[in-house]
Amino acid sequence: MSAIHLKAYASLWRIRFINGLQYRAAALAGIATQLFFGFVFMMIFMAYYENSGVSPDLSIQQLVTYVWLQQMFVAFIMLWYRDNELFTMITGGNIAYELCRPVNMYVFWFVKLLAQRMASALLRSLPIMLVVFFLPEPYRMSLPDSPASFGLFLIALMLGLLVVVAISMLIYISVFWTMSPVGSTLMIAVIGEFFAGLIIPVPLMPDWLQSIVYALPFRFTADFPFRVYSGHIPVNEAITGIGLQLLWILALAVVGQWLMRRALRSVIVQGG
Repeated sequence: MSAIHLKAYASLWRIRFINGLQYRAAALAGIATQLFFGFVFMMIFMAYYENSGVSPDLSIQQLVTYVWLQQMFVAFIMLWYRDNELFTMITGGNIAYELCRPVNMYVFWFVKLLAQRMASALLRSLPIMLVVFFLPEPYRMSLPDSPASFGLFLIALMLGLLVVVAISMLIYISVFWTMSPVGSTLMIAVIGEFFAGLIIPVPLMPDWLQSIVYALPFRFTADFPFRVYSGHIPVNEAITGIGLQLLWILALAVVGQWLMRRALRSVIVQGG
C-alpha cells in the first residue's frame, strides 16, 4: 500500500468522521433512547435474578456494567447500522463511479464505515457515561476491575469495532448478489447480535449455546470487551482473547477482499 493510498484513506476517514459529528440532534435522541433501554433491560434481568433458582455466573454489578457498556457503545457494536449510500450505489448502478477510484474499494469502504461508527460513538458515549456513573445503586455503573483490565478493555473494544466493520462489509458485499439490502441486513444482524450477547448476555446462556457462541466471531464485538472491563474475564484470558480477535479480523478481511473481487468482476461483465 503506497503513501498516496494511505493519505487517501486518512483523508476519507477525517472527512467522514467530521461529517458524522454534525448529527448532534440524532445523537441527543439516541442518548435518551439508550438510557431508556438500559433501564428496561436491567429491570428485566434483575427480575430474573430475584426469581431464579440458580446463582447466575455474572454478578448483578457486572450485569449492570455489561448493560451500560452496551448502551454507551451501541454505535460500535450494532450490526443493523446501515449506510444507505453504499446500498444505493450497489443496487442503482452507481458503483461504476467507485470503480474509477485508484484505491482498494474494500479498504475504502471499510475506512468510511469505521469513521461513521467512531463519530456516532463519540457523540453518544461520553454523555451517557456522565449519567451512569452517578446513578443510585443498583443502577450505577462500576469502575473497571483493575487498570490492566481497563487497558485490555480499550484494546478489545477497538478490535471489536474492526470485527463489526469486517462483518458489516460482508453484508454490503452480499447485496451485489441478493440486491436486497433489507434481507441481508436483517438476517446477519439478528443472528449476529444474538450471538454477540446483545439480547442475552453470554454467561446467562445455557452451556450448549455458549459452546456455539464461542466458535463464532460475534461475541468479540461486545461480550468479550465488556466482560474484560468488569473482570469477569481475567487478564490472562483477555490477552488470549485479543489474539483471537486479531485472527478473526484477518480471516474476515481476507474473505471480504476475495468476495469483493468476485463481485466487482461480475459488475464489470454485466456493464459490458
